[in-house]
Amino acid sequence: MVIPAMDTSAKALGNLGYAVLLIAWARFAANLVLALPLALIFAQRGGGFRHPWMQSLRALALVAATVLFFQGLRTMPLADALAVYFIYPFLVTALAPLVLGERVGWRRWFAVGVGFCGTLLVVRPGLAEVNVGVVPVLIAAVAFALYNLLTRRLSGQADPWHTLAFQAAFGTVVLAPFAVFQWSAPEGQALVLVAVMGIASVIAHWLLIRAYDFAPAAVLAPFSYVEIVSAAAYGYLVFGDFPDTWTWAGIAVIATSGAYIAVRERRLGTAQR
Repeated sequence: MVIPAMDTSAKALGNLGYAVLLIAWARFAANLVLALPLALIFAQRGGGFRHPWMQSLRALALVAATVLFFQGLRTMPLADALAVYFIYPFLVTALAPLVLGERVGWRRWFAVGVGFCGTLLVVRPGLAEVNVGVVPVLIAAVAFALYNLLTRRLSGQADPWHTLAFQAAFGTVVLAPFAVFQWSAPEGQALVLVAVMGIASVIAHWLLIRAYDFAPAAVLAPFSYVEIVSAAAYGYLVFGDFPDTWTWAGIAVIATSGAYIAVRERRLGTAQR
């Protein structure tokens, strides 16, 4: 429910004329300013920093997903962009057996499949001209699926605060050269939006990292669809993008798929079936 606050701020910054790569850099830089002192305070002592190559690949996947998704937001309403983006839980579930060795039961496949059908109701491919933002958002979904799988792979092996601070530092450094060449000093409203991006990213990604410490990737994937519900609310309140009937129908289907998994996991536990 928190992540769309970051996306909303990024879209608003784009509407103000700031470059995509500069916005992405600001998102990671603000994240770093907040995450680093928290990591110094709350990270486990003596644990060290583990799996640097896997951490770097994971952070690179997040940087790619962020830049490409922000690019898609240039031309797409927030809820529509997220609907396309949400092919990634399907990819997570599909790749979890190969990357993580997790067994995925047919009920979870069904729930994720139903949620994906809900995204098709939102986008309705073939019934309208395809928005140019769809392509970068689709590629962003692939990158974010990899990010989620690697997050699960690292669960229990790295302190969440170390992981959060590292991905923020990685994104800040990698995007810094682009930010220099596209620099435009943020003022007033832009500074507030950058602060919101930083706060939302710290909260959301810390919760995501912690979630993967407790549950397999395939179990968590359907819950991600709830993000579209909050995105629709943000899109309406901030940009006046009110979803039409088909979009609401798709959101209902998406939310139902996540609720089904929630009820089933409560009854049967999180053991793989």
